[in-house]
Amino acid sequence: MKHFPLPFRRIGILATLCSLAFLGAFAKPLTRIASPDGNLQLTFSLTTKGEPQYALSRQDTAILLPSALGMTIIADSTVNGQTIHLSNNMRLLAADTASCDTVWETVWGEEQFIRDQHTQLTVCLQHRTGIRMNIVFRLFNDGMAFRYSFPEQKKLRRFLIMDEHSAYTFASEPQAWSIPWRTEYYEALWQKAPISQKQDTLCSPLTLEFPDGSYGFLHEAALTDFPAQNLYCNGQTIHTYLTPLADGTAAHIQKSPFKGDLEGLPWRMLILTRTLPDLVASRIMLNLNEPCRIEDTSWIKPMKYIGIWWGMHLGTMTWHQSPTHGATTANMTRYMQFAAQHGFGGVLAEGWNEGWETWVNPVPKHFEYDIPYPDFDIDSITRLSYQLGVEMIGHHETGGRADEYEPQLDKAFAYAQAHNIHVVKTGYVAPIIHTVDGLQWNKSQAGVRHYRRVIETAAKYQVSIDNHEPVMPTGLQRTYPNLLTQEGVRGQEWNAWAGDGGSPAEHVTVLPFTRIMCGPVDYTPGVFNFDNPNNPNTRAHATLMNQLALFVCFYSPLQMACDLPEHYMQHPDAFTFIKQVPCDWKQSVLLDGRIGDYCVFARQDRHSDDWYVGGITDENPRELTIEFSFLEPNTTYTATIFRDAADADWKTNPYAYRIDTIHCRKGDRLTIPMASAGGFAIILHKR
Repeated sequence: MKHFPLPFRRIGILATLCSLAFLGAFAKPLTRIASPDGNLQLTFSLTTKGEPQYALSRQDTAILLPSALGMTIIADSTVNGQTIHLSNNMRLLAADTASCDTVWETVWGEEQFIRDQHTQLTVCLQHRTGIRMNIVFRLFNDGMAFRYSFPEQKKLRRFLIMDEHSAYTFASEPQAWSIPWRTEYYEALWQKAPISQKQDTLCSPLTLEFPDGSYGFLHEAALTDFPAQNLYCNGQTIHTYLTPLADGTAAHIQKSPFKGDLEGLPWRMLILTRTLPDLVASRIMLNLNEPCRIEDTSWIKPMKYIGIWWGMHLGTMTWHQSPTHGATTANMTRYMQFAAQHGFGGVLAEGWNEGWETWVNPVPKHFEYDIPYPDFDIDSITRLSYQLGVEMIGHHETGGRADEYEPQLDKAFAYAQAHNIHVVKTGYVAPIIHTVDGLQWNKSQAGVRHYRRVIETAAKYQVSIDNHEPVMPTGLQRTYPNLLTQEGVRGQEWNAWAGDGGSPAEHVTVLPFTRIMCGPVDYTPGVFNFDNPNNPNTRAHATLMNQLALFVCFYSPLQMACDLPEHYMQHPDAFTFIKQVPCDWKQSVLLDGRIGDYCVFARQDRHSDDWYVGGITDENPRELTIEFSFLEPNTTYTATIFRDAADADWKTNPYAYRIDTIHCRKGDRLTIPMASAGGFAIILHKR
C-alpha cells in the first residue's frame, strides 16, 4: 500500500508528573482532546480512588458518561505473582497529544484512497505497585478508539491478563443489533433490542441506533495476538468480556521484555455518525490497523469465482469420494471451461483432497493437504489452469484440528503454489478447535494467533486466504491484504438445508450494517434456481433480482457466484450482470437504507468509469427513488436496469424480471419498484 503523508505534528506534552512523590490523596487530573473538526470531545480523568475513566460528547451533548477503563493482570515473580487491578490506585505520570492527517492507497477495497485524520492522546499511568500502563486515545471526526499498552519495565517481563474493564456508559440508551457471543461461527440472525433488555453476553460488534436518529458501531480493530472481545449490558452501560483461554485467563503476554504498542493489544472502537450512509462510509477500523507488510502485492488479485460447492449443500454431490463425488477431474474440467468462457477468475474445488471420509466413517484418518483423491488429477487440472487462465481455488478443511494443520502450513502452501493455486479457502468446522495450546474457543488468543500464522505463512508462498469459521474480522486485511475475505456469517448455504426454511428476507438487509461493517464477507450470492428437491421447504427468500443486487450490496474482493453452471444458463440475460460486475472498487456510497428493511449501494469500478448500483428489500414490497447524484457532471451514461417484473414475488414467481435500458445524467432520478424480497441491479456505462 502506498502512503501519501500530510502534516503530522506534535501538539505538546501537557504534564509530566513522574518526578513527584506519591501523596496520600489522589489528584483529579483532567485531559481533553477534540476531533479534527471539533465535533467530538473526549475527556480523560482519574477519580479520587485513582480509577481511570473517559467521557465523550458531541457538540457539548454527552454521548458517553464517565466510563471505566483498566485491566486485571497477574504479574510475574518480580511482584510475587500477585493479582493487580490496573483499574484503581493509578496516578497520571504524563499526557501527550498529537495529530495526524495522511492518505493511503489500498491494495483492494471499497475505496482506492483512504484518509486517516485524527487527534491522539496518550496517558501514562502508574499503579501503586509501580507497574506502568499507557492508554492511547484517538479521536476521529466520526468516532473514537483507544488501546492499552505497557511500556518496557522489569516488573512485567511476563504476565497474564485476567480481565478487561473497558466500558461504555451511554447518556441516552441505544438499541443494538447483536448476536450471542457463543454463536457457532457467528452464523446467527441479528436481533434488535434496547441494550438494557439484552440478557446474553454478545458477540462484538454491536450496531447501535440512538433515540435522536444517529448511529453507532462498537467493535475492535487490529486483533492479532489477543482474545476477541465480547460485550455484555447492564442498564445503559456496555462492558467488555474477553474470550477466555482454557486455563481461565484471557491472555498470556510472553514478550521478554514486552514493549508497548507492539502486536497483541487491539483497539476498542466506537463509530458515531448522524446518518447511516456516514456510518457505512467510516474507515476508522482500517485506519487503526498497521500498514501493509507484504512488499510485493502484485500477486494479490480480487476475482469472481464459481465452485464445486453448492451441489454438496443441495445434496446432489459429496465432499468425500463416492459415486456422486463432486471434485472429480471431469467436473473440475467442466467448471473451469465454463469459468473461462464467462470471465471468472477461479474455480473452488471442495473435497479434492483425502480425509473427508473421516466425517462419514469412524476411521482414524486426517485431512491431507498435498494428496488428492484418486479421481482428481491435480497435474491435469494445473495444466488446464495455465491453459485457460483460470486458477483453481484450493480448500483446506481442518475439522477444527488447527493443531494438525499448523505444522503442515509450509508444506501445504508450497504444494498450492506449485500447482498455480494462489487462493485457498480454509475451514474450521468445530465449535471448539484444537490448537497448539489445547482445546480453545476459535476466538480465544490461541485461535487468533493461529489464524494470523496461517495468513502470514500463506503470504510467503503468494497464497491468499478465504477464511471460513473465522474470528470476527477487525481490519487485518490492511496489514495482510492476502486475507481477501472471510465467512463469519449465516450465509447462503443455510438456504439449502436450514431447518427453519432458510434465512428470512430481512437478513440480507441487516448484514451490510452489522457483520459486513467488520470487513469483506464470503456470503456466496447468486442463486439462480430456487428448487430444492432434497429440502423442498428450504430455499433462498429472494427473487432472482435480489440475488443479483447482493453482488453490489455485499462487499468482498473474492466474490463467489454460488449456483451450478447449468442453472446460470437458464437465465443467460440476467447472468450478464454477474459476468460484468467487478469486485474491486474506486469508491462506494450507500444511497439509501434502513437497517432490517432495505438498502441501496452504488460503487464505481476501480479500473473503469462504470458505476454499479444494487438495491434489496425485506419481505415488504417497496418503491424507491434513486438520485444519480454520484455521477460525473456533464456526462451521459447508459443505464442497463435489471429489475423485478410487476408480477414478481419471492414465493410464487421469483424468476419474473425485466431488463430496461435508459440514458441518465448526474442529478436525474429513477423510481424502481421492488417485489417482496426483491431487488434491482444497474450497470451505468459512461457514453
